[in-house]
Amino acid sequence: MKHSYLLLFLTTTFAFSQQLTQKQANDLAALPFKCLQQEYPNKLSQLLADSTEIAGPKKLHPAFYGCFDWHSSVHGHWSLVYLLKKFPKLDNREEIINKLKVNLSKENVLEEVAYLNKKHEKSYERTYGWAWLLKLQQELDTYNEPFAKELADNLQPLTTLLADRYIEFLPKLNYALRNGTHTNTAFGLNLAWDYAVHAKNIPLQNSIRENALRLFKNDAGCPFNWEPSGTDFLSPCMEEIGVMQRVMPEKDFLKWLKDFAPQLFDKNFSWEPGKVSDRTDGHLVHLDGLNFSRAWNFYSLAKQYPKQFSHLKALADKHFVYSLPSITDGNYEGEHWLASFALYAFDKKS
Repeated sequence: MKHSYLLLFLTTTFAFSQQLTQKQANDLAALPFKCLQQEYPNKLSQLLADSTEIAGPKKLHPAFYGCFDWHSSVHGHWSLVYLLKKFPKLDNREEIINKLKVNLSKENVLEEVAYLNKKHEKSYERTYGWAWLLKLQQELDTYNEPFAKELADNLQPLTTLLADRYIEFLPKLNYALRNGTHTNTAFGLNLAWDYAVHAKNIPLQNSIRENALRLFKNDAGCPFNWEPSGTDFLSPCMEEIGVMQRVMPEKDFLKWLKDFAPQLFDKNFSWEPGKVSDRTDGHLVHLDGLNFSRAWNFYSLAKQYPKQFSHLKALADKHFVYSLPSITDGNYEGEHWLASFALYAFDKKS
């Protein structure tokens, strides 16, 4: 296979290194770079009020029309900004920057704001796409380059809209969504919390903390043996742990975790990665994402609480390495989004 050498290289070097190499960064950047302005194939999650709203992806979403769907486009933008910041000599640097400037122009972002302000689109991309948009804003805000400052300013109106939308929505959510796909409540809160802390957005922090505790504090005995469902790309148990790790003081969190996931304290705890039977199937390949989701939460626990959870790092590596080859296997079903998941896991690892 033409990809076999690259897959072997990525699998072995990612498993044992703590830092991304220049070559690995270039390989990962190539995936969102090639689809950032690729309009088709495209999956629109659109509610049509009438026939006047029928239009192509680029017309509807001039900022985020590439990489198959809106949310994948958003975190594809995040991946490229993240890699540009980490690797100033990234291949195709100027072309990447030019694409980012075109997509994230002030005019395009305001078109996105207008779309999300439609009365019948208030729940559009809630909360998965919202969370990645806040992540993108945070990455641009912390990138000390003139072009990034310009793009951060351009994006801010959309970010402000979604931050306010979180605050409006969360108190209405009587019951958490504990699934392993886009609407998972905990994942949507995790990235939003990180942005709220970065932006010193106290109302957003207060809303996330208050509602996370309301929704999850009384949970116990997460059924690890129920994971994964057939098309999960997020770990329901681990994402919930992730949000409680963020919003609770250390003593309270560890006490809660002993009730919620006592098995994690066992130094011999083992968990098999989710197995993917067909990576050309856009739903079955989701399980690679689940493995990255478990990995980044294991890494985070091991880093913050090494005394209790250093043993989880090896388990994180096991999940990470299982799914790493699929991000460059030539199948668009995984390539259009898995680079972002791998990068986020690697960021938590390093």
